[in-house]
Amino acid sequence: METGIAGQKNKSDQILEEIMRRKEKERIVDVEESKVKVVIFSLQGDLYAFYGEHIKEILPLMTIYYVPGAAEYIPGVINVRGEIESVININRFLGIADTANAQSGRIALAAANGIRSGILVDAIEDVLDIPANSVKPPLDTLSKSLKEFVTGEFIHRERLITILDIGKIFARVAQ
Repeated sequence: METGIAGQKNKSDQILEEIMRRKEKERIVDVEESKVKVVIFSLQGDLYAFYGEHIKEILPLMTIYYVPGAAEYIPGVINVRGEIESVININRFLGIADTANAQSGRIALAAANGIRSGILVDAIEDVLDIPANSVKPPLDTLSKSLKEFVTGEFIHRERLITILDIGKIFARVAQ
């Protein structure tokens, strides 16, 4: 009888050890997993992001000087330490209603494809590194006007965040 009980104990020990090994495997994080930096911002309550490699600086809202003849989504230019930079109102560019409170907001100074410009956003919500494999293709439910400027989407704090492609936005502005 003792061998039977010892055999059972040995078997249960083996099962417990296997469970512990499996749990340990689940806890192992792939340290080589590539990450991408994203700058999350809000537009009319929805969350969007740009890849951090394109955002050079986050500026407080400052005086934007009107430029006659500019496209409706370019409210004007700003002076950043002696450098004149254009400003794109991303809401207007994407066909989203403008923010009611024009006194709040931020300007994300971005650069891509040899173009540098400020992008007017409602608020900067977060800057973080996310696993590159967490970025998924955009949903088919996006509007066509928005979809052409979207590179992917990811979930952060249980909210869907749409990543916009600054390069494509700047290419359209330059046309």
